[in-house]
Amino acid sequence: MRIAMVGTRGVPAAYGGFETAIEEVGRRLADRGHDVRVYRRRVAEGAQPTEHLGMRLVTLPALRRRSLETLSHTGLSVLHLVAHRCDAAFVFNAANAPWLPVLRAARIPVATHVDGLEWKRGKWGSGGRRYYRGAEVLAARWSDALIADAQGIADYYAEELGARTTLISYGAPVQEAPAGDRLAELDLEPEGYHLVVARFEPENHVQMIVEGYAASGSRLPLVVVGSAPYADAYTRAVHAAAGGRPVRFLGGVWEPELLDQLYANAATYLHGHSVGGTNPSLLRAIGAGTATVAYDVGFNREVLREHGRYFADAAGVAREIEAAEADSAGVRERGAALLQRARDYDWDEVADAYEALARSLVSRSTDGTQRVRRRAPGTTTETT
Repeated sequence: MRIAMVGTRGVPAAYGGFETAIEEVGRRLADRGHDVRVYRRRVAEGAQPTEHLGMRLVTLPALRRRSLETLSHTGLSVLHLVAHRCDAAFVFNAANAPWLPVLRAARIPVATHVDGLEWKRGKWGSGGRRYYRGAEVLAARWSDALIADAQGIADYYAEELGARTTLISYGAPVQEAPAGDRLAELDLEPEGYHLVVARFEPENHVQMIVEGYAASGSRLPLVVVGSAPYADAYTRAVHAAAGGRPVRFLGGVWEPELLDQLYANAATYLHGHSVGGTNPSLLRAIGAGTATVAYDVGFNREVLREHGRYFADAAGVAREIEAAEADSAGVRERGAALLQRARDYDWDEVADAYEALARSLVSRSTDGTQRVRRRAPGTTTETT
């Protein structure tokens, strides 16, 4: 099949969950003989890659404004796709729903990966939140199928819109015997630090984690990996929250080997994400066998189950950090249990599910577009 993947920053993966999914799924589909085309954003001047791990790449520009970057790039990608047809398209992010009628008019079957509850992100004002909530409805009405990466997201679409979704989670990269020879570059030792990996956005609760760490009696330093391209004020607040405590801000770390070693050798991984469904950073941590303390929300409990520890505020972060340092044997036991849990998230099985859905799109055997209405507060969901 000729399969197109549209709506993200593209590959090589160096940003978030969508990009990771495209890289892992796309390479497997290409290995199986499918013609996989990935649309990616131009990130630098000069020559752009045209192939990656068997996937064909199409590089197009985007407007460098937070509110327009995704939509502008997807618009150009859709126009290119209409002129260079495929058998099935996967569009990532419900925010791209306004472009779906163009694909439908060109009779290109499309599945939309709806992402998490984007309208809850703090970076959006009231207009942005209204847009995203409206886009959820349009994605259900104009897609041949919807993809949810967590049961919580599937439940949300069913309860709020009466919409059916196909549940396809992400995979967890399992590290069997992680080494730590790169840690010396950062003056770190195995099990000698706590770790956070996240974009600096309010709903990822990086500031809460740093505040909790600063208030704790931790003997180990906190290592923070991440940054934010559009959030200078929040970044300053995160840095200020450290006070005089030993917090190491590394910025973005894009080397897979170094990032794997940071996950695998941390005493604990602290995960504050709250609105994005199943999160690849969380899966990467459990795949490294690292004991994880997560923000108490259903998406995170869905992954960690009883093997995780949870917090709801800075005091909870401090409590869990201190408890972990007081019980190193228990921490190792929880990490081992999470490593086994990670085996339930297999990228080969994820690729199987995408391949099966692509075949359903090509054969026109999906549920098709859905006429949905958002549920009014206090009522049951209406569908027509």
